[in-house]
Amino acid sequence: MIRRRVTALLLALGAVLTVPGMAGQAQAAGYRYWSFWQSGASAWAYATQGPTTARPADGSVDGYRFSVSADSQDSAKPRTAPSFTELCADTPAKPGTKRVGVVIDFGTEADAPSGEKPPSTPVSGCAAVPADASSADALAAVAKPLRYNSDALLCAISGYPRTGCGEQVAAEDPAPAAPGTSSPSAGTTAGTTGRATDEGPSLGLFAGIAAVLALGGTAFWQSRRRG
Repeated sequence: MIRRRVTALLLALGAVLTVPGMAGQAQAAGYRYWSFWQSGASAWAYATQGPTTARPADGSVDGYRFSVSADSQDSAKPRTAPSFTELCADTPAKPGTKRVGVVIDFGTEADAPSGEKPPSTPVSGCAAVPADASSADALAAVAKPLRYNSDALLCAISGYPRTGCGEQVAAEDPAPAAPGTSSPSAGTTAGTTGRATDEGPSLGLFAGIAAVLALGGTAFWQSRRRG
């Protein structure tokens, strides 16, 4: 009898601890931003510098992808990976210049800011720029207008998105959080929204636990008296 009462107590306590909303509080937040990639051996690699400081060599291919991700480990790559030859076959080499292939993937509607829709077709091209030009210079030669924030970090390519720059968003909610400051990526964008809140267990949760424990204690003493 006592064993059955204790089992029932544990089941009830487990039900209290798994009340709706508890799982959502543990979900991680990500950032909505333009990630910067460089092509090598026919595959995209996350860039170790931002486009304003990277100096691509002649024959390089730069890629950009708009998405929501927590960091470089889960950041979405551009969905196409054309080679330099494919991008720049019709752009002849000239003395004092270099050619850089550029691929721009505007991402999916799921990652788009509220009220916006990404262009459906990726943009690609070949930038013929001065030999000392940065990746940002090559990008500007292919896809204007660009938008940067006050820290000179990339916020929009070809006018997309219209507003925002590295918003922090909850994993289950693509809508931007309240304004603040963060930094999702090294040199591509800077977060400009507040930190996700981590609210502890609610008062109702503690009340539920207390009720279960009280019931368990009553059952225990009743079993002792009957014994």
